[in-house]
Amino acid sequence: MDKAVYFISDLHLGANYLDSPLDYEKRVVNWLRSIENEVSELYLLGDILDYWYEYRNVVPRGFVRFFGQIASMADRGVKITWFIGNHDIWIFDYLPNELGIEVIDGERVTEIMGRRFFLAHGDALGKLPIGFRIMRSIFRNKVCQRLFAAIHPRLTVPFAHNWSSHSRNYKAEKPVFAGPDKEPFVAFAEEYQKEHKDQAIDYFVLGHRHIMLDYKLKNGGQLIVLGDWIHHFSYGKWDGKSFILASINDNLNGI
Repeated sequence: MDKAVYFISDLHLGANYLDSPLDYEKRVVNWLRSIENEVSELYLLGDILDYWYEYRNVVPRGFVRFFGQIASMADRGVKITWFIGNHDIWIFDYLPNELGIEVIDGERVTEIMGRRFFLAHGDALGKLPIGFRIMRSIFRNKVCQRLFAAIHPRLTVPFAHNWSSHSRNYKAEKPVFAGPDKEPFVAFAEEYQKEHKDQAIDYFVLGHRHIMLDYKLKNGGQLIVLGDWIHHFSYGKWDGKSFILASINDNLNGI
């Protein structure tokens, strides 16, 4: 079987607005098992966990099946890269060391099977509201992180999940593409291509927006927004010839 590279984002594992977080986790794991024989690389493009704070000597509760599956795939030689999102922001050294994966905070431009990719979660791209920029800088501040770690988890964990559930109405209708003039990732990608004509991107692959989008850019290249696993159960697949954006509901019945 020919090898392929897979991309997923915005699983939000552990979110308290999920009807059954355990069944949801099992569905994710079952899908990962279904691609084991063909995946060569797996890119997790942020917000894989709805909340995670990595303490120095304590492992937060949950995600045992998911972490076990990721570790098993890494042990079998699958290259796994996890891009930090705005929900799983506080990954430090435990998950990379235990799971055998690479963790990236930011963006990466890389060649995959002969094509140039721009990869990121996407929360830091484009014009950001000043409130979000301030909050983002606070979350990444080392002093603030130490102060947060000093608070008992029985207080911080419920607070974080409540914050998450109120930050976006995930139970509402599926987020939709409102058109190129209103989509911030389109503006970002078009501007990037203008400024990097000698190193143009073939595929921008991003998460964060919770929409499924395969959009041909005016300045060349393709913008892929991966959707999510709350409404879409979606993924991207690159086999060296074409990029496929699909949902497991389309062709993997029973997962």
